[in-house]
Amino acid sequence: MTVMTHTMLKGSNVPVDAAAVRAVLRWTPGTEVPDVDASALLLGASGRVRSDEDFVFYNQPRHPSGLVRRLPKRSVPEGLTDTVEADLGALDASVDQVVIAASSDGAAFEQVPDLRILLYDAAFAEGEPLAVFDVRPETGEETAIICGELYRRGEGWKFRAVGQGYPTGLIGLATAFGISVDESEAVHGAPAVNEAQEPAAPAGPGALPSAVPPLPAVPPGPGPDSQATVQHQQPSYGYPQPAAEPPAYGYPQPAAAAAYAPDPHFVLPPQGPQFVRS
Repeated sequence: MTVMTHTMLKGSNVPVDAAAVRAVLRWTPGTEVPDVDASALLLGASGRVRSDEDFVFYNQPRHPSGLVRRLPKRSVPEGLTDTVEADLGALDASVDQVVIAASSDGAAFEQVPDLRILLYDAAFAEGEPLAVFDVRPETGEETAIICGELYRRGEGWKFRAVGQGYPTGLIGLATAFGISVDESEAVHGAPAVNEAQEPAAPAGPGALPSAVPPLPAVPPGPGPDSQATVQHQQPSYGYPQPAAEPPAYGYPQPAAAAAYAPDPHFVLPPQGPQFVRS
């Protein structure tokens, strides 16, 4: 079978006439060159993963469907390779895209020479590639790069050269597409996919704490006025007051009404001229 290889520019796309493909990342190793790992994300119509299982990487090298998988790294005359294989024709219709990414361990991609992605028909993986894209970091600080994406177009598939980078590594790439990451368990930048946890049992009805916390201390107010005729005791807010000593706000309370009965010996003062009728 004669294959014409498409040398791609960033943003360009080509049709994919293959039921299954291999996306091969290749780079030149060296003493100062970080290790590179391939990964894949299966995206739905929303542009995000349908679940955490849609992330294929070195800690989860095979999708549960078996249709997208990571193959072992190889040393070839041109350098090192890391490969993702995808059976496009058998993927569930809810998968709209398969994103192929690369992440670096220990340094940014500015120190990874000759990084490229090569797309092969999986049935002729030892032949010529369908497409080649030389991946160049935009800032040099990227530690994860989307190299390309396979996406549905009508009844078939296409491949687009992307080259979009993230300075936050594989964790930043994963969370950007909806992966739940437990960063406290991530090792060497590897996302630890969250597992379902059994919810804590709710407290029973009417449950009370074993001890009532003390009330907050109220700063002392000014001391009693020594010139006042009646010294009023300040109410203690929080706990209820004794029934015999209710605070008397507003009108007198019923229990103290007798203190306000009229004095039988009280006499009005004599009326002045202003009260005399003319």
